[in-house]
Amino acid sequence: MNIENTKAQMRKGVLEFCILSVLKDKEAYTSEILDTLKTAKLLVVEGTVYPLLTRLKNDGLLNYRWEESLSGPPRKYYDLTEIGHTFLNELSSTWTELSDAVNLITKQKQ
Repeated sequence: MNIENTKAQMRKGVLEFCILSVLKDKEAYTSEILDTLKTAKLLVVEGTVYPLLTRLKNDGLLNYRWEESLSGPPRKYYDLTEIGHTFLNELSSTWTELSDAVNLITKQKQ
């Protein structure tokens, strides 16, 4: 069994939650989102994030707006919709329950 594959799958499973969390209090463009995720050691690539942002937008969880940039092409800034905030709150509750359960089980075994 390949541990790197398992670790990548675990990270991928929480990526949506993390992206919505990055946008919880402020809008951001894709490079900022990627930098935040990379700083947190989620090791994601643009090819993973762009389709996910599009899906989240199509699902009504994100809005975006274009802003001209002085140093390159226009930037697409994303932020949460009201539905996105509600969805994030639900994911946050679920994450807490799941994290507590996993911690309970893994600590019992040690």
